[in-house]
Amino acid sequence: MTVEEFLVWDGGADTRYELVGGDVTAMSPTGEAHGTIVTNLAAELRSRLQPPCRAVTEAGVRLAERDDTYYQADLLVTCSPAVPKATFPANPTVIIEVLSPSTESYDRGTKVPNYRAQPSIREIIMVSSSDRKVEVWHRTPDGWAVADVVGSDAVLHPASIGIEIPLSAIYDGVAFETEKTG
Repeated sequence: MTVEEFLVWDGGADTRYELVGGDVTAMSPTGEAHGTIVTNLAAELRSRLQPPCRAVTEAGVRLAERDDTYYQADLLVTCSPAVPKATFPANPTVIIEVLSPSTESYDRGTKVPNYRAQPSIREIIMVSSSDRKVEVWHRTPDGWAVADVVGSDAVLHPASIGIEIPLSAIYDGVAFETEKTG
C-alpha cells in the first residue's frame, strides 16, 4: 500500500494505524499516563511557541524518500505555514514520542532511525511514561547527539525551537509505580 492509498483507507474509527513498509499496522492503545503527558506537552508547547511554529498532536509524518511509510507521532512541531486541508504537517522540526513498554522498542528501533533521516527534523524527543526521564536527540553538524533530561527539577530545552519546558509540567498529574498515591 502507498501513502496515498493509506490516507484514503478507512480502518475504523476506534484504532489508530501507521503504514510501515507498505503494511498497515495497528497501534497499541495508550494508557492514562501517556494521554496526560501528551496533553501536558501540547499545552506547554502551545503557550510557548511563536507563530508560525505550532504543535500538532497525533500528527502524520510522511518520510521524504519513502512512499510506503507514514507514522503517527504523538506530537510534532512545525514552523512551516499551515496549509488548508493538509493531511499532514509539512517539514516537522521536532518529533515527540511518548514511550510505553509496548511501543518503546519499536519507537527506538524503527521510528528514530527513519526520523533521523528526514532533513527537516532537528530534534527527536523521547518521553518516558514510566519515569521522569526525557531523551533528546539533537542534530549537529557531525550527525546526532543524545542527552538525557532527568528528574522533576530538570528542564527540557529543545534548542531548535528556542523554548524551555520544566519536566514538572510535562509530568504534572502522572502517577508512577515507584511513588505512593494518596
